[in-house]
Parts: sequence; C-alpha cells; structure tokens
Amino acid sequence: MGQLGFQHANRRRLGRDGKGKSVYDIKTAGEHRSDWKVAIDDYHRYQEDFDYMQQLGMNCYRFQISWSRVQPDGQGAFNEAGIAYYDKFIDELLKRGIQPMVCLYHFDMPLALAKKYDGFVSREVTDAFVKYGIEMVKRFGDKVKYWLTFNEQNLYNTPGASTFAGNLKTPETESLIYTIGHHVMLAHAQIANYIHEHTNDQIGGMLAYQEVYPASCKPEDILAARKIDEFYNNNLLDVFTRGEYSPEVMTFLKDHKIDFDFRDGDAELLAPTRSDFLPFSYYRTTTVNASKIPAGTTPTYFLEKGGQDNPNLKTTAEWNWQIDPLGFRDIIDKMYARYRVPIFPIENGIGVIEHWDGEHEIQDDYRIQYHQQHLQAMRDAMFEDGVPVVGYLGWGLIDILSSQGDMRKRYGVVYVNRTNHDLRDLKRMPKKSFHWLQRVIKTNGAALDEEAK
Repeated sequence: MGQLGFQHANRRRLGRDGKGKSVYDIKTAGEHRSDWKVAIDDYHRYQEDFDYMQQLGMNCYRFQISWSRVQPDGQGAFNEAGIAYYDKFIDELLKRGIQPMVCLYHFDMPLALAKKYDGFVSREVTDAFVKYGIEMVKRFGDKVKYWLTFNEQNLYNTPGASTFAGNLKTPETESLIYTIGHHVMLAHAQIANYIHEHTNDQIGGMLAYQEVYPASCKPEDILAARKIDEFYNNNLLDVFTRGEYSPEVMTFLKDHKIDFDFRDGDAELLAPTRSDFLPFSYYRTTTVNASKIPAGTTPTYFLEKGGQDNPNLKTTAEWNWQIDPLGFRDIIDKMYARYRVPIFPIENGIGVIEHWDGEHEIQDDYRIQYHQQHLQAMRDAMFEDGVPVVGYLGWGLIDILSSQGDMRKRYGVVYVNRTNHDLRDLKRMPKKSFHWLQRVIKTNGAALDEEAK
C-alpha cells in the first residue's frame, strides 16, 4: 500500500531556541479551546512519539516546519538553532525508517508578518514565503523526499480565508478571498518550480477536498454541486497540474469585475507548475440544496448558504460530521480520471470525545470501523478502479490540537493525557485502534478483512 502512516501539524508553541511568535501565540484559551502554549509537548517528546510510530509500522510521517521557529520574523536572518532542531528531528525519523514529508505552512503565520503586512493579503508575504521555502529545501532537500507548501490550500479561496492567511486587519470581502488565494498560489508555484528545477524531490499541491452531493436530482441542485466542485476543488487542481486556473472561475471573476491582484507576469509564474502527486485531506461529505441559496449568491458562498446534511449517512454525535467511505473512493477516482497524477490522501480520521480512566485501554471500535471502511474504499479505488495511490496518512497518530485548539476532539490511535486546561502528565497510551492498525500495516492491508479484536 506504499507510504503508510499518520501525521499532524507539529505546532510547537514554546518559545525555545530563538523561535519567534506566530499568530497562534496570541490566541487565548476559551471554554473549549486550549491556549496553544504546550499542545502535547512534542517539542521535547518527539523521540518517544517516533518510537510509537515505529512500533506501529509507519514508514511516512508528515510534519510542519514552523516558519517562525526557523525565521523568527518571517524575513531576514534565519535561526540556526531552529534549523538544527529540525535537522535532528528529521534524522531521528530516518533512523527509524520513517520517510519525512515536510509541510511548510499550517496556518501559523509569523506574527511580525501578520502585523506588518496583514499576512497573505500582501505580496510582500508571498515573496518572504518563497525565500523561506527555498531555504528549507536547500537545507533539508537531501533528506526529505516529499514536500508540501500549504496545508489545505483551497481554504484560502473560501469564506474564512483570512483566518488561515494571517490577516489581522483587512475586512474579508469576496475580492480579498481571491486575492489571498492568488498570492498563496503564486508562492506555491514558485517553490514547486524551484524543487523541480533544482532537486529530485517530489511536491504536491494539497487541498481539503470538498465532496458535495446534490441534495436531490433537481437540475438546480446538480448544477450547484458541480459549481462547488469547480470553484473549491478543480480551480486549484488545475493550477497544481496544468499551471492555469479554471476557465469557468476566471470567466466568473472577469464578469463580476473581481480584482484579485492578477498582474502581468503572474501567468508565466504559474505556467510551469505541476505536481508529482495530488495530496488531499478528507473527513466527511455534505450536500447542497439550491433552493436555500438566495438569488444572486456567487459560487464562493453556495456551500455556506445551501449546505445541508445527507439523510443517508451516519453522523458523528459531537461535531455532526457525516461518515462517507464511498465519498473517499469517489474523490480518489475522479481526481485521477481528470488529472492522471498519482493520488495521496494525507489526512483522514474521526474526531471523538474520549476519556481515559487512567488504567484500561480505550476501546475505540468506532475508530477502527472508520479507518477500516476508508482504507477498504481506497483499496477498491486502487484495485477495482485502477488508480495509482502513493499511500495513506491519517490524522493524527497521537491525540493533538487541531486548528480549533479543542483537545476534546481526539483523532489519535494513541491517547495523550491532558485536557484543554489541565496538562496533567501528558502520558501517551495506545488505544485499541493502535493494535488493529499495527496488524493492518504489518500485513500490508490483508488484516482489513478481520473483525475488530
């Protein structure tokens, strides 16, 4: 099954070894939100965590290099202590037979750039990111085979883009959303092109694939679902593989006179862009009901206005995320059918509130079932539908803080003993799913057919 493993954002908020502040360092705790200062203390305990990965049988691990750790202000001098930390971090992975996959940005904009330029609202930050990214490739490219620029890059083209782009000041408008998305894409393109020109490494443009079904067989619902696919997914995938935006999206922007800072020379920067694999995150699907979408609403906001649950799917109790393994297979199939590039799902999992009694193993059969169904769907895409799949990375091996900072939402096959506001002892404890996944990896997928034990 190729590369198998788990991954996380590797957000280390401790100001150690010369790290500068990021926008996450000014986030405050809330009722269901941590303050981000410690997370799971992977900064100090990563070797212990790597040992669990090795026991599990992982051969690939995705992590983020924190921009403000290696370049405290996002511009200017690089922090050699921070770079040395990641150098050792990568060596410890390789020593355990685990291939590192580096993500250069997972929403934690250096605070200095957010304050000075308003993050990716400004091209100054695009230029700074390109310099940072190229420097990381130069430093680690001999050890790292797989690279990503931005986590879930299509989020910068959807409502809420400012949250991920380090925008602290400018009110978000539709024009600003597309401006941010374009600046981010220019950064991705330049780093991807550098990697292909100067290394033998591989890079893929990643997105949070939005799988949206029509709520009915009404033509209006079908059209709305197709447009969401084009604007949220294919628009970026076209650049990742063909070096140009979707003609439908570009026509929409022109007709609606949306200025997204597309300048002379930008098309030439994008044109050489290609991906060696197509990585994506996937957790759930939803549907769109066109009758809920007010007249005059642009496709950017279709899902926000017309999204609704699918009555044919099971839904998680805590967060109302719908479980759809066939949707996972459908994405793998149609991405390859359209782009003919190997597919690499690199985020997939189920978030659940869990409590450890301090003694007994957590019996997370729901997680086993979730991963069994999704891995089977991927296997069907590979062997029944003929899709080349590079591997599978879940989110995440060990319970961590996701982007909302809520430690209650646990995805891991290893429990971490802390809550949002009480660090406790941060002890790691494998769950039932750990041992099941261990068997799946050891048998290269043959154990998928076993009943959960």
